[in-house]
Amino acid sequence: MDAPATTSEPVLPQSLSQDELDRITDDLIAEFKKVFDPEIPVDIYELGLIYKVDFNAGHVDVDMTLTAPGCPVAGEMPGWVEAACLKVQGVGSAKVNLVFDPPWTPARMSDEAKLELNML
Repeated sequence: MDAPATTSEPVLPQSLSQDELDRITDDLIAEFKKVFDPEIPVDIYELGLIYKVDFNAGHVDVDMTLTAPGCPVAGEMPGWVEAACLKVQGVGSAKVNLVFDPPWTPARMSDEAKLELNML
C-alpha cells in the first residue's frame, strides 16, 4: 500500500482532470448565481450564503446558510440549490445542508452584492 501523498494540492480522482474540476466549479458557481433569496435582489453566491462545496465521484455536498434562521423560504431553498447543482454536467447527485454556524452577516457579501444593495 502506498503512503498518502504529502502535498498542499488537492488529490483528484484519477478520472477527473484539474481542467474538468475547474469547469465543474465554474459551472456550480454559475448555477448558484441563478438562485435568489426572494426578499433580497442578489443571488445566494454573492450574498455569501454558500459556505462549503465538496465534489466527489459525481456527488456534491453543499453547506449553506440563510440570511436569517426564520427565512420564509428555509424549507424550499435547499431544494433550489440541489436542483441548481444537478444542472451541472458531471454532477449526478447533490445534498444541501443548512448550517447556522458561523452565523451569516453582511460582511460575507461580495462587493458586487453590496453595490447592488447600495451598501458601498
